[in-house]
Amino acid sequence: MSPEEFRTEGKKIIDWIADYYENIEKYPVLSQVKPGEIKSSLPETPPERSESLDEIMQDIDEKIMPGITHWQSPNFFAYFNSNTSFPSILGDLVSSGLGVQGMIWATSPAATELETRVLDWLAEMTGMPESFKSTSTGGGVIQDTASTAALTAIIAARERVTNFKSNEKGISGNLVAYISTQTHSSLEKGIKIAGIGKANLRLIDVDEKFAMRPELLEKQIKEDKKNGLIPFFVCATVGSTSTTAIDPVREIGEISQKENCWYHIDAAALGTAMVCPEFRHYIQGIELADSYSFNPHKWMFTNFDCNVFWVANRQELINTFSILPEYLRNKATESGEVFDYRDWHIQLGRRFRALKLWFVIRHYGVEGLQYHIREHVRIAKELKNWVKESPDFELVVEPHMNLICFRHKNGDDFNMKLMNSINESGKIFFTHTKLNNKIVLRINIGQTNLKEKHVKEAWMLIVKTAAKMATI
Repeated sequence: MSPEEFRTEGKKIIDWIADYYENIEKYPVLSQVKPGEIKSSLPETPPERSESLDEIMQDIDEKIMPGITHWQSPNFFAYFNSNTSFPSILGDLVSSGLGVQGMIWATSPAATELETRVLDWLAEMTGMPESFKSTSTGGGVIQDTASTAALTAIIAARERVTNFKSNEKGISGNLVAYISTQTHSSLEKGIKIAGIGKANLRLIDVDEKFAMRPELLEKQIKEDKKNGLIPFFVCATVGSTSTTAIDPVREIGEISQKENCWYHIDAAALGTAMVCPEFRHYIQGIELADSYSFNPHKWMFTNFDCNVFWVANRQELINTFSILPEYLRNKATESGEVFDYRDWHIQLGRRFRALKLWFVIRHYGVEGLQYHIREHVRIAKELKNWVKESPDFELVVEPHMNLICFRHKNGDDFNMKLMNSINESGKIFFTHTKLNNKIVLRINIGQTNLKEKHVKEAWMLIVKTAAKMATI
């Protein structure tokens, strides 16, 4: 494909994407296909001859689109949003066009230095401590997901507590980590991958708001130390998956510091909201953390994947992950004047993800981001009030920001049938969780193009469907 052909076909693709967004509400939000349906529509063998972009795009329309669940629909209320926006798409397009592999500074200085600057911007925008900035002892790096960020923190914590000898001597068998019963499952997965083992993971109980109870954490640590074990890692959550519960950041941090545990804060869902100063009380005590991360690909309108991860002491990351084979040696690295981000995480290769985040921040500006976050929180409060006013539904948890947890009073089976019936209609898509052994419905309000009318229509659909079901 020549540059001229690329120019012609690329314009068609941009038009196709723009058309998609103009018509996105016409699609069923949840894909209606059955398992295997898409695969069976595709040829079993690859094409022998070259095929045109027109043929490929025809198959996109006819064979791929029926199997798409439309995460960018303003009627998508499930899980947590995985958002994008036009500036993010364009930034990602530029990144794809440049095709940079930014594993070390020397392989594309701009990829490293833009990332450093943008992560310092974000630290400033969200009110984080100076220690998390590149101008101090720490700094930020873009990871793919919060799961990888947590695993990175676990491994660095393991190395620090064993004086960077655990890989050499295999002495991690008596290390113990602590999370709450509401912490994301990726932490358990990370503990397994890091060789700590599920048996050495303690699940600390939560209070009535589903936040970790610090006194139980302290009690468990003391018990483990008494039994000859070594506490080494504690994770607090700012926005749990089920309810966006927020752990007491400062209290947990003080215990972690006293017990010499690496303190990681997972703010994957709600970290974006810290752009608004009125929400920063939720992370008071963040200066006690060794690491902190959140996902701009959730609520900052930056397409997947994009997690931002900060540490207070970058040297602990570098000491953990740095291996320098001869083929990566270069003057810039040896000078010590540059960051080589491949030393800050698990993978060697890195895409130029900072570009799309840079596009988003520059397009919206801090004020624009604040406007959209505040608007989503405002709409969520409206939905909360509608639930409270309903004689048939009940609010299960008082919301912190943009996730509403509620249930119909007719019980678990009714709630599951209600949700499944509505989702199968394709009109909206929302999900459930289980709290105190009861089914709870979740509506997350954070989609890029969402307006209050979308939430109002979703609520009316839920109410009317429930009323109809109750009469059957």
